[in-house]
Amino acid sequence: MEEISIVGLDLAKNIFKVHGATSDGRLVFKKKARRSKLLYLLAGIPTCNVAMEACANSHHWGREIGALGHTVKMIPLST
Repeated sequence: MEEISIVGLDLAKNIFKVHGATSDGRLVFKKKARRSKLLYLLAGIPTCNVAMEACANSHHWGREIGALGHTVKMIPLST
């Protein structure tokens, strides 16, 4: 598997979309994960940056993902 540099995470109610990319932006994987399986999926990849939209739910997930060793980046909504 190619070196994953960043993971983009789209939070939703039940099914989350997860995209892994290299440092130059090439797609490594694209998966869907249920809420109950998200941490298991992220625990199985090397530590990297995980980016997600900043929302009420993202702070909880940021703490959980950070505990796995990943660096969490929250992106604020544009107004």
